[in-house]
Amino acid sequence: MSISPFDSALYRDLFTDREVATLFTDTAEIRAMLVVEGMLAKVQGALGVIPADSAAFIHRSSLEVQIDPAGLAEATGQNGVCVPALVAAFRKEMEAPEHAQYAHWGATSQDIIDTGLALRLRQALALIEARGDRLAVALARLAEAHADTPMVARTYGQTANPTSFGAVAAGWGWPWLAHKDRLAALKPRLLVVTLSGAAGTGAALGPKAADTRAALAEALRLADPGRSVHATRDHVADLAGWLSLVAGSLGKMGEDLMAMAQSDVGEVRFAGAGESSTMPQKQNPVGASVLIALARHVQALNGAVQGAALHRQQRDGAAWFTEWLSLPAMVMGVAKGLSIAADLAETLEPQAEVMAARLNDPLGLIHAEALSFALAAHMPRPEAQAVVKSACKEAIATGTPLLDLLEAAHPGAPLAGVTDPLTAMGTAPDEARAFAQAVAGD
Repeated sequence: MSISPFDSALYRDLFTDREVATLFTDTAEIRAMLVVEGMLAKVQGALGVIPADSAAFIHRSSLEVQIDPAGLAEATGQNGVCVPALVAAFRKEMEAPEHAQYAHWGATSQDIIDTGLALRLRQALALIEARGDRLAVALARLAEAHADTPMVARTYGQTANPTSFGAVAAGWGWPWLAHKDRLAALKPRLLVVTLSGAAGTGAALGPKAADTRAALAEALRLADPGRSVHATRDHVADLAGWLSLVAGSLGKMGEDLMAMAQSDVGEVRFAGAGESSTMPQKQNPVGASVLIALARHVQALNGAVQGAALHRQQRDGAAWFTEWLSLPAMVMGVAKGLSIAADLAETLEPQAEVMAARLNDPLGLIHAEALSFALAAHMPRPEAQAVVKSACKEAIATGTPLLDLLEAAHPGAPLAGVTDPLTAMGTAPDEARAFAQAVAGD
């Protein structure tokens, strides 16, 4: 039995984005750390910190050796970090102690782990961005195609005014464009080299500590923070917050789709909906349900990561471990959520006829607000509201359409055009098209 749905053979197609999950395997973590160890030696050799021939040997070895994660488990359980065992295994595999002694020169475990994580996060975020862009394109197509498709808007779960399905789709998509901007601002602070030595002072790295950090950053194509980030974890907290925002946007889309797909609503249909084990008629909105569940999961873990920002002194094992337990699941959850949302958007079947039928309420109560504003051209606004509110009650009691009652009571007021769907949707069609244009120009 798997301890996590993200590495479960049973649940992998439900919860796991396999491509992103691969970046959080033990093998990927070790490979990233070896890349850091090898490149650290290479830049130290170029700077004359360690012998050049040893640097070249260590760098080449870092690309060739294979280290079994299981072989590091016992020592990791004892030490709380895997790097001491990894470095020992790396030196042993090199079979050249005269060179191996210079591996990991002046660095500490956090330098290697956090820089390796930055390399993996860079790949993961690139994949996440691609999935988000795919979702935005699919939603833009829906927004453009259905900009003028009228449907009932709902507030507090109750019928409100007419809107358009295109505007609803745009409402699911606009947040991603904002999330992309936030991520662009975050990346330079997040994707950084960590190289500050045991206590964050860089003392063991020697007088060229700052030069070494800058050279390592350039070699790995990461940013140089210009300081120690061992105990200032705002960049990690920022990432967790960003992931929580994205998950929340996806969960909102899931919630809306769940409501629109209810059997007694039926405004959308899903391709490949889930089956029930006992009720043949059911078409379960599995994808939308997963979006909601992943959003709740990511947001719960965000609380843990934000708490880990309380990083005691120069290194806090408990806070650091909390990041390890939480951040990978958050990244994988958001990646999967974006894939699911894109799948849903690309195959969603809006039921325009059903939407139109809901607007054709025999009593026309959905137009109450618009009718009250039309009447406000002929009487004070509070009086117009009171008149329409009273007429709504009469319509319900007598079964007489609201428009008929108001036209009979106020024959001079131009009310009929107010209930035209294109008029009643207000700016909704324009907002739908604006989103489609924003995606096209992105």
